[in-house]
Parts: sequence; structure tokens; C-alpha cells
Amino acid sequence: MKPVLGILLGEATGIGPEIVAKLCNSRKMKGYCRPILIGDLRVMKMGQEIAGVSYPVPAIDRVSEADWEGDIPILDQRNLSTDDFELGEIGAVSGKVTGDMLGTALDLCKNGDLDGFVFAPLNKAALMRGGYDFEDENKYFANYLKWEENYGEMNVVENLWTSRVTGHIPIKKVADSISTEGVLTAIQLANKTLKQAGYDNPKIAVSALNPHCGEDGMCGTEEIDIIAPAVERAKQGGANVVGPFSADTLFIKALKGEYDAVTVMYHDQGQIALKLQSFENAITVSAGFPYPITTPAHGTAFDIVGKGIAKTSATERAIAVCSRMASNG
Repeated sequence: MKPVLGILLGEATGIGPEIVAKLCNSRKMKGYCRPILIGDLRVMKMGQEIAGVSYPVPAIDRVSEADWEGDIPILDQRNLSTDDFELGEIGAVSGKVTGDMLGTALDLCKNGDLDGFVFAPLNKAALMRGGYDFEDENKYFANYLKWEENYGEMNVVENLWTSRVTGHIPIKKVADSISTEGVLTAIQLANKTLKQAGYDNPKIAVSALNPHCGEDGMCGTEEIDIIAPAVERAKQGGANVVGPFSADTLFIKALKGEYDAVTVMYHDQGQIALKLQSFENAITVSAGFPYPITTPAHGTAFDIVGKGIAKTSATERAIAVCSRMASNG
């Protein structure tokens, strides 16, 4: 049996509803999972209108009512009229509904109704205005689930995954924020998540922080003092890991398939490489949580919302990866 996945409409003022509407119309979702849309039916119908598609969307009140022989159903939240927001604008009303939608999906996972979920793009500023005052959605997930184990954001393009030692922090704080424990944790998160996605023995490469891998200490000592010891400890723990390697050449090999994952030291070190490779297919995995959670790596795209030109490839890929993780979990 294919896993049951929640497909969340995302921020209503962005491109999420129209992307989901297009994907439903393509009939590709059922090839990966047994999907259940989560959101307000009125917003979904708006997405259909923008996308220029038309098909029935059966409204249900409980997951147990879903019938996957027919049209993809929506767990209708009945909490957001299209009169309550403007496309392309950040609003507290729609932001609160987006946050509520994530909580609903988490509850359904906890109750065993869903095997995981995919959320269409959300807007962090809208979430905060709606009362969800978290740095990002992963902090929200951890708070909601009272999750104290290792978790973090991973990114995927094609078959290459990345984990990060530091997240959304200023560059001037990166070096002081890197520790052996932090590097080890990021390696372990990558190893655990890829195994959940079906990799038997994922090969992980670790990037350096400094140019030319620190040039034997002449251009920084973090590689010697912090990163290399973490790699050794990860190896002793059973991980198939190598490094550190200079980041400017590491991704040349990684994108050719020599590694399954790369652990990077800071945000742009990995993101620039992945998005240059294939921005339209990049996805984000909320790794470490008890349920698979994925989303397209692109944002709400306020500049093109409502035009019906938003592409579905990243969201489809997010569904494929979430389904794979749920099936292996």
C-alpha cells in the first residue's frame, strides 16, 4: 500500500494553491502516495481557477472518509475565505491559517492518520504575523511535538542531499558557531535521514570552512581543530563519511554522483551549489522528526502569483521523496 500523505495548500497568498491544483489535475500524485489535500476548499477552488483547471474536489471531515479510487479529497478546514486575503501580500489572517494547517498535519501524523506530509510554500513573515513566532518551521515542529532529539533542515537536488552545521545566521557568526559536536550532529542527521530514504550505506562528504581547506592551518584552523575530529568520531560511530574537503571543488565531485550527501558548514555553501544545479527541482526536508515532512525549496513567489505560470516540478519531487521516506520508515 502506498503511504497516506497530507498535501498542504501552503500560504494562500502565494503560489501554493495553484501548484497543488495543477498537480492534482496531472494525476501524478497517486503514483507516489494516497494523497489528502489539507486546507480550505475555497482556497483550493481559487487555485484551480488560477491554474485554469477544473475537476471535482470532494470535501471530507476525517481521513477515514477518503476514497482514493476517485478524485483526490480535501480535508476541508473551513477557516479561510478568499475575501480575507490579497494575493501577493503578507497577511496575519492567512499566516495564522498556514500555521494552523501545519499543526493539523502534525496531529494527524501523531494519531496515525497520515504517514507524513508535504506543504506547499509558506511565508515565514506571514506565519509570525499570524502568531507563530518561530525562526522557521522546523523550530515550530519541534516546539509543537516537544521534540528534543536531533533535527534540522536538509536540501535535496536530484540525488544529492545536504545537511548544515549552521542555519540562518549572519556570516560573521558562522566560525564561532561551529563546534565538533555540531559537525558530528549534522553528519549523523544526514546518515539517519538518508537511511530512512532507502540508502543502505550513504556516502557522506564533509566540507571545509576555510578556502583551500585551511591550507594546513595557514588559512584557518577549524578544519584541524573542529571538523576533522568530528569526521573521525562519525566514522567510529559507523557512518560512511570522508573529509573535510575544500568546498569549491567538493561539489564538482558530489554533483557527479561520488557522494550521496554533503555536510556543509553554513547555508549558502550548500544552497548556491544545489540551486545552480537545478533550482526548479530543489526540495527541503525537515529531517530528524518522527514523520517525513518535505516542501519545495522555492518560496511563495509573490511576483508571479495569480498568473498561472508557477511550475510544479519541485513540489512533485517533494511528494516523491516524502513517499519514499514514509515507505521506508
